[in-house]
Amino acid sequence: MTLLCVYLMAAFGLNLIVGYAGQMSIGQAAFYGIGAYIAGILMVKMGISFWLVLPIAAVACFAIGLALGFPALRVQHHYLAFATLGFNVLVFLVMRNEEQLTGGTFGISNIPRPSLFGWSLDGALPFFYFAFASVIILALVLWWLLRSPWGRAFAALRDNPIRAESTGVNITAYTLLAFAIGAACAGIGGVYLAALVNFIEPGQFHLSVSLMMLLAVIVGGSGRFFGPVLGSVVVILLPEWLRFLQDWYLAIFGFAVIVLMVFLPGGLLSLADRFKARGAAK
Repeated sequence: MTLLCVYLMAAFGLNLIVGYAGQMSIGQAAFYGIGAYIAGILMVKMGISFWLVLPIAAVACFAIGLALGFPALRVQHHYLAFATLGFNVLVFLVMRNEEQLTGGTFGISNIPRPSLFGWSLDGALPFFYFAFASVIILALVLWWLLRSPWGRAFAALRDNPIRAESTGVNITAYTLLAFAIGAACAGIGGVYLAALVNFIEPGQFHLSVSLMMLLAVIVGGSGRFFGPVLGSVVVILLPEWLRFLQDWYLAIFGFAVIVLMVFLPGGLLSLADRFKARGAAK
């Protein structure tokens, strides 16, 4: 459940990019990893507090996301997906090969958990409550953002960029802002992941993790605020619940996702809209 909370922080950011700004990204795990490695390097090698590392990681990922947003101004859809995919691979290679900085394949261990007003969060349950409260706070901030004029501009950008520009929406600024905020959310999630598992290594931020995050957003319902919540439950918890099937659990999980995408391409939250449409037709 704690991992679900941490995962949700990154998934909320990706939903802002994909679901609200209408940009395709397969590089969210790279920002997730950047946040985690900033936490590992600063907390373990420099002894900096978690509470200082958190804003540093968020700002660093915001800045890198801003830079990565520039390709989105020139390419769209699957071309942009390949650009972000390349970024994810590049970051993964840096994590694996720059051993002096990242520890390479040996990673960084003994990452400490924070304390809150003198209360230790070393135990599993205290850290879960801490992560749960944190993801609620992040969700509230994003809820406010999406209900603000910025959120309406993101939606207009997704639906029809040309019409949005004709109504005065600065497409360049809002595209860059979507990438930057989404990246900052992933960076925050990475810091929490590092504190949760106390150890990080490149395999935790492979391209497959970006694909799973994208799957969570699409399965839940891209562009719907609670879509990442439901999608992350499916992606994170469903495989765990199916482990009693032993060797078959991943095959059944994959089959379930395929069936879902065939019959509910709008995600699980689109099911309510279908029932409403059927009721109106009757």
